[in-house]
Parts: sequence; structure tokens; C-alpha cells
Amino acid sequence: MLSAARLLVLMVTAAAPLTLMVARASSSGAGLLLVANKGEHTLGLIDPGAGQQTTTVSESGVTGHEVIASPDGKRAFVPIYGNSGVGLPGTDGKTIDVIDLDTRRVAHTIDFGHGVRPHCPIFGPKDGLLYVTTELDQAVGIIDPQTLKIVGTIPTGQAESHMLAVSHDGRYGYTANVGPGTVSVLDLQGRKRVAVIPVTSHVQRISVSPDDRWVLTSDTEKPRLAVIDAAAHKVDRWITLPGTGYGSASTPDGRWLLVAMPVANGVAVIDLHTFEVARTIKVPPSPQEVLVRPDGKMAYISCDRSHQVAAIETGEWSVKLIDAGAGVDGLAWVQ
Repeated sequence: MLSAARLLVLMVTAAAPLTLMVARASSSGAGLLLVANKGEHTLGLIDPGAGQQTTTVSESGVTGHEVIASPDGKRAFVPIYGNSGVGLPGTDGKTIDVIDLDTRRVAHTIDFGHGVRPHCPIFGPKDGLLYVTTELDQAVGIIDPQTLKIVGTIPTGQAESHMLAVSHDGRYGYTANVGPGTVSVLDLQGRKRVAVIPVTSHVQRISVSPDDRWVLTSDTEKPRLAVIDAAAHKVDRWITLPGTGYGSASTPDGRWLLVAMPVANGVAVIDLHTFEVARTIKVPPSPQEVLVRPDGKMAYISCDRSHQVAAIETGEWSVKLIDAGAGVDGLAWVQ
């Protein structure tokens, strides 16, 4: 028969994994928001229910701009880009930090073996593979998240392939090629480039509408957004914005597209039924990335210069601010 002391030890040991699992969720039970604090080289963990950054994890290099969470919510992947902006002189990152979200530590480092400036990571919605832009190789790298091995590449055929979006059916990837002002269309299953779409002289960020019909990227030199016909591989129309755009994301129902406007310190809300700006929402200085929560009820906007994340409720379009780290940029959601 077990003694009372021995039974207590067994109960505590058995409860430990549950404790870690609970710690990974927010106080509201709604999830966890990850933020890349590029100014201080950390990954921030924000409890969206409490509206605060609860902890940070130091990265292994300088610096991570973007982040993605594994579908099971156990790990975060942070590409270490380097200390420069796209197309500018500086160090050339070559690694990806794999962060254990239970222990809050870098558990593994994926090494490309040479400087590639890895940047935008996305999990394929069907194949479960991790895709990441490697702009100095003019390619997208493919990583098996189980073995943490690099298992392939897809050439973009363009310089500065900085950002990546993947269609919801998992068939195609689209890279925003910043300096060339183009978008590369990639066949993810065939691991080949399908097309290069001329857009304008300079683009940044990219997203895909929920029905996979439209690919959207911002002209960073003029206040307008390109709407690309995904089937025709060409720009279908332009949407005039109140300021030059940057990151964008759609609500899951396909009704609204939110576009960050760094110079205007605002977010344009576009009606995807009419392709017109329905409203503009003021946010703190230099909004960068847009992440819409899977339930569509909240959108999060990283605001670089204010070290804050703007949380926008998509019903009333009200705004609450969450303090984050210096140079907050990339965002990811953990369910």
C-alpha cells in the first residue's frame, strides 16, 4: 500500500504535464499571441485575455522578424534574419530558432549552412510542412517539422523574396519580391515556380483571400493595394488606400480585409465584396503586421515604434492596446 507521502509525489508528478499545458494557454482560455520583438531579440508571449505580455524568450541570434506556431501549439519557429532591412547591407542570418513553448527556451536550431536571411515562416495547411523564405537564395526552404531537417527548396526566380502567403487549399505559395516589385507563384506539391507576376516598382507583405481567389500585396511607394487574380496570374484591380500599405489579413468569413498603413498610423478596413475602404482605424505609430484570430472576432496589429500591439474587435471596431517589446513585428497565434 502506498504511503501518503509517496501518493502525494505521484500526484504532483502526474499533474506536471497538465500544469505546463495550462500555462501555455491564456487566462481567458482563448489562446496565446506570439510577438517577434525584433528590437530586443526576443519572442514575446502575450495573454490576450489579460491584455499583457507575460514573458519573453531570448533568441539565439540577431534578429527574428517573424514567427509561426506549430499546429499543435507546442513550439514556435523564429527565423533569425540578421541586423538589416530587406535589400540593405548587414549580417546574413542562417538559422531558425525552435522554441519550446512549455519550457520557454530555444530547444533546437535549424541551420541552413550559409547566410540566406530566412524570414517568413508558414505551415502548409495540408502537408504540415514548414515553408520559409530564404531571400538570398531566391527561394523558399522546406522543413520537416518532425525531424527538423531541410527537405527541399522551391526557387522563386526573383531577388528579395521576403514574405510568403499560402493558399488555403495548400496548393500554391506566393512570395512578395520586394525590390523587383513582383509576386512569384509556387506549386508547393510540384516544388516548382509557376509564374512571376509584375505588380509595381516596390511591394511589401502579401496575403490570400479565404476563397483563394485573390492575392493581395501593398505598393509601398503609392497608397494603393494590388488585387491579383490568382487564376489568371495578373493584377485585376487596384484599391486606393488612405496611406501606403504594408501587412494585410482577411477575416475568415471573407468579408473584411485589414491593411496596416505605417505612415498614416492607421488600419484600412476593406470590404471584399465591393473592394472599397469601409473605414479607417487609428492605431499607434508604424503598424506592421496584421493577424486575424481564427474565430474572426479579433485582429492584432503590431505597432513597431510604440512597442505595442493594437487589438481590434471586429464587430464594433474598438481598439485596445497591449504593451509588447521593442520593435514588435511578426505575430502568430497559438490555439
